[in-house]
Amino acid sequence: MAKSLRSKWKRKMRAEKRKKNAPKELARLKQALNLDKKGEAVMTDVQEIATVVPGDKIKKKTDVEMAEDEGEDGKMDMDSKRNKTTLLDENGQYPAWMSQRQAKKLKGKRMAKKSGKGKKKGMAW
Repeated sequence: MAKSLRSKWKRKMRAEKRKKNAPKELARLKQALNLDKKGEAVMTDVQEIATVVPGDKIKKKTDVEMAEDEGEDGKMDMDSKRNKTTLLDENGQYPAWMSQRQAKKLKGKRMAKKSGKGKKKGMAW
């Protein structure tokens, strides 16, 4: 796909536009970074917006230490009071992510199991 004359022309023009705007874009990027002669960015403007942490401080801290600082034991908070087969919680509610159609289907299965016989499709002769 995308082999029509119009798409080829558009691609060509976008490439030319990139070539034309590349020097301006590079100058704008350098100005945004505010590079000094050493090649390092001056962080005075950035410090007003965000907290700046030195890289060596972050490298020293391992994943285990970070988890300990946060107080997490590595487990996710899951709804443990939910039945695994029916997906119902203690109040008889299905999870929020489940669609109404899925919930209705599961309820039908539960009711069929409870009564011993399921809904028969077709004509009952």
